[in-house]
Amino acid sequence: MPNVSRRTLTIGAIVLVLVVLIGISLQPQPVGVDVAHVTRGDLLVTIDDEGQTRLKDVYVVSAPVAGQVRRIDIEAGDTVTAGDTILALFQPSDPIMLDLRSRTEAEAIVKAADAAVGLTEAEQSRAQAQLDYDRAELGRAVPLAERGTISQATLDQRQLSVRTAQASLAQATANLRKVEADLESARATLITSQEGEDGLNSKDLIPVRAPISGRVLRVLQESEGVLAAGTALMELGNPAELEIVVDLLSTDAVKIKAGDRVIVDDWGGEQPLEGRVRLVEPFGFTKISALGIEEQRVNVIIDFVSSQSEWQNLGHGYRVETRVVVQDQRDILKIPVSALFRSGESWAVFVDDDSEARLQTITLGRRNTLEAEVTEGLSQDDTVILHPSDAIVDGVAVMQRDG
Repeated sequence: MPNVSRRTLTIGAIVLVLVVLIGISLQPQPVGVDVAHVTRGDLLVTIDDEGQTRLKDVYVVSAPVAGQVRRIDIEAGDTVTAGDTILALFQPSDPIMLDLRSRTEAEAIVKAADAAVGLTEAEQSRAQAQLDYDRAELGRAVPLAERGTISQATLDQRQLSVRTAQASLAQATANLRKVEADLESARATLITSQEGEDGLNSKDLIPVRAPISGRVLRVLQESEGVLAAGTALMELGNPAELEIVVDLLSTDAVKIKAGDRVIVDDWGGEQPLEGRVRLVEPFGFTKISALGIEEQRVNVIIDFVSSQSEWQNLGHGYRVETRVVVQDQRDILKIPVSALFRSGESWAVFVDDDSEARLQTITLGRRNTLEAEVTEGLSQDDTVILHPSDAIVDGVAVMQRDG
């Protein structure tokens, strides 16, 4: 065999190394995947939505009459006692405001009424004097008639005079009461609310008292001013009587019944709260979603089961997340929902079988937003691939990512 030069051997070695490297580079690389194990445990099937706290009864305190309200010093959060705490003070407004001409006329009417009272008092005095005189005449006539000095007709005439005088006195007294009432009415026309030292007659102030024991939620009218009757002043409520209202799609609401357990999350506390469905309202309503779609919604009312000390920092109109439990499955085989995908008409997963992806069709039972029950196709401790990408196909090599 002819001798092979050193240069030829070197070139051949380099070519061989390149061929090996190219072959290695052309071999398929395992696909990195995240995995989870099939486990046994409990599965809660819930209907989740955002809710809002509210007091069961909110009392709106309003102005009892039209008039001027003094400045309200009570603030939101203050405690009030039913029938004891004075919330506001009202001065009723004048029925009419008199201009100069009307006031002058009213003053003249008062003077005329005052004069009429004086005249009627004089008539009453005259009638009283006449009655006294007639009684005296009758007193002298009686013994004379008994002795026959005067006739019976004369005695009857004296008795008639007494009765007539009595009637005149009664008429004069009645007239006096009438003209006194007219005078009082005329004087009332001139009365205004500006008779107190501070511009308000304190004896005429109407107090508005708390209708319930609880706390002030909002003060709607704080400054002093003139208000119409029925104007809202503030809102009251009892913080211990707190509930949750959540509007659900009607298709979800039909799955819920009174007494269902509720988990209250994301309310601001460290631990979830427990609740119970009290009422699924029988009347639905239309609501426009954020996407502009009309939805039929139903209000579901939830009572707190957790003690008040756990949720005492919640108030009226606070946001919470609710999960109404409609199924509570115990000791079942389950996998994460993120491992599922559709294969034809069936549900399927990829199983990590000795670093090789294997397509496996399965049968599902109940599921929620995170986990699903597996009734057929998998066994406990099988390893499934999460979030399978297009690179994952049946038989492809896979490699579990760290962590």
